[in-house]
Order: sequence, then C-alpha cells, then structure tokens
Amino acid sequence: METIPLLKPYKMGNYELSHRVVLAPLTRCRSYGNVPQPHAVLYYSQRTTKGGLLISEAAGVSTTSLGYPNTPGIWTKEHVEAWKPIVQAVHDKGGIFFCQIWHAGRVSTYDFQPNRKAPISCTDKGCTPGLAGVDWSAPHRLRIDEIPQVIDDFRLAARNAIEAGFDGVEIHGANGYLLDQFMKDTVNDRTDEYGGTVEKRCRFAIEVVKAVVEEIGAYKVGIRLSPFADYMESGDSNPEALGLFMAQSLNKFGILYLHVIEPRMVIQQGNPQDTCYSSLTMRKAFEGTFISAGGYTKVDSNKVIDEDRADLVGYGRLFLANPDLPKRFSIDAPLNKYNRDTFYTPDPIVGYTDYPFLNLGN
Repeated sequence: METIPLLKPYKMGNYELSHRVVLAPLTRCRSYGNVPQPHAVLYYSQRTTKGGLLISEAAGVSTTSLGYPNTPGIWTKEHVEAWKPIVQAVHDKGGIFFCQIWHAGRVSTYDFQPNRKAPISCTDKGCTPGLAGVDWSAPHRLRIDEIPQVIDDFRLAARNAIEAGFDGVEIHGANGYLLDQFMKDTVNDRTDEYGGTVEKRCRFAIEVVKAVVEEIGAYKVGIRLSPFADYMESGDSNPEALGLFMAQSLNKFGILYLHVIEPRMVIQQGNPQDTCYSSLTMRKAFEGTFISAGGYTKVDSNKVIDEDRADLVGYGRLFLANPDLPKRFSIDAPLNKYNRDTFYTPDPIVGYTDYPFLNLGN
C-alpha cells in the first residue's frame, strides 16, 4: 500500500522527520505558578512518535509576558529545571521538541503583571473582551528605549530553552499577541520607526528573530505567524502583503521554518465562510520548511502536502484528543472527539492525559 503524503518522511534542516504530522502549540493552563509540572511529562510523551515534531505550549519570556492563568514560563532557572524532564521524555521516545516562546502583550490584565502595572504593547489601545467577561487592561505603549529589553527577553528565553534541552524555539508571532500587535495596522498606531509602513511595523518582530538567531543559531529557530487572522482585534488591511513581506524578510536569517495559520475561513455575520486569502505566496517566497495549520482534516492535509502547498501540517485539537494521531491516520482509524470545555481547565488529568489510545487488541 502506498504511503499517504502526510506520512512520508521529511528532512527539516538537520532533523529527519518520519512523518509530516506536527503537534501544534496549544495553551493548556496546567503549569501551576507558571512552573511546568510533572504531569506534562506524560502529556507530551503520549503525543511523541519517533521522528515526530512537537511544538510546546507557549512559554512566557518574562514577568510581563503573561496573560492567562497557569501558563508556563521559560525565563528563570526554576523554569529551565522543570522543563528538563518533560523534554527528556520526548527525546527518550525519539521525538523532536521545539519550545514556543511568547509574550502576550496587551492581551493581559494588571493581575498578571508585576506590581499590577499596565501590560505592554505597541499601542495604548486596549482590546476587549477579556477572560470571564472582564476587559483586558489598557496597555502601556512601549517607548523606543524600552523595546531593546523586550527583545533581550526573547533572546534569553531562547537560550534557556536550549539549556532545558529543547531542540529549538518557535517565536510566537501570531494570534494577536505582542509581535502580532506590532505587525498589524489595526493595532499599531505608532508614528515612529516601529509604526506606519509594513516595513516599520514588522521591524520589532524581525529584530526579535535576529536576536534569537544570533543567540542559538538559525537552524534552531522557527516562527509562527497569522497575517490573515483577526485574533484579539489584531487584523490587517492588507494581510497578503504583510505575510509576503515577513516571508521574504525571514529568508535573510536562514531560519529553519515558518509556521502559518491558514486563512481557511473568515467570520461574516457570525458565520464561517470561505476566504479568498491564501498563504501560497508566503510558501513560495519562504526558503525554509513551511508548516501549515488551521483546522485540517486528514483529507485536506494530504492534499496540501501532495500539492506542495506545505511541507508539514500542524494539528491542535485533533492531536489533543488523539495522542496517537499519526497512527490513526496510518490505518484510517476513527478519531476521538475533543471536549472544548476541558481545554483550559487546571486539571492535571481530565482533558489532558485521559484521551484514549487505539485499542488494537493482540
């Protein structure tokens, strides 16, 4: 039987992947006190296959980076030590593990910030609504002299991730968080060298990439972008131009991969509809590995690989609910249904490590 495109091997830089199914980064809210917990060892190892690529849940880069309860950090020695057994469990099963490093920016409240200060952003415009119907707190517009410190936070977080044993890092530049806020013209209202044209709006993200590459090496760096999305009121008037500019700009650093959330649908009057946008121009422009994500099924992901519109496909909800997802794809087995109500609970088992594996008998 011919191997389906999704399960064919792929060489990603120095890494020999046995298939194209990637665990996408998923916020899990089970790192009590922002410290990764032992139960994450089981969670990630359950989803590990030999030669499979996993991307961790977003890990905050500093005390100002958080916006949700119980999300992990990667800025202290305690965080590094707590991540080590989790990474080791993935490596023991032959997996490749990247740490997503993250700053929420204005998607936060005073409660998550040191000394209850305002969250930081490219703007002083807030976004609504927040968690449990409470608005996110109005942000502090970063001054130019404050920006280098935030860039350095990403650099140090990348160094810490490598110290923890991760194979590399994925810079979180998507979903309406800090880097995305700078890039999008509906949020970024600056008139200095970090605002206005697409080149200026992307300057912060590119400087973060440059700092991380210089710290750990380009072959250990990826980035996730969502130019077409309007997460957290962060949209752009010309997303295709934004995406193309970033894809082309990243080439000069030679980073390992570009991970793009597809414009698979838009919401019109409360209903999802097909969109005319496409990541294909980004795929053609970027010279490294291209990962596509966005509600893929087995059928349409096979198609996107077969048509060379992506090298790898990231799965979130399906991989969460099916820890043996590549195996299920290989034998065309039915999939467990995910329970959205348990996505972000702090329970160390329910909705986390209790999704069943295939029972293939003897």
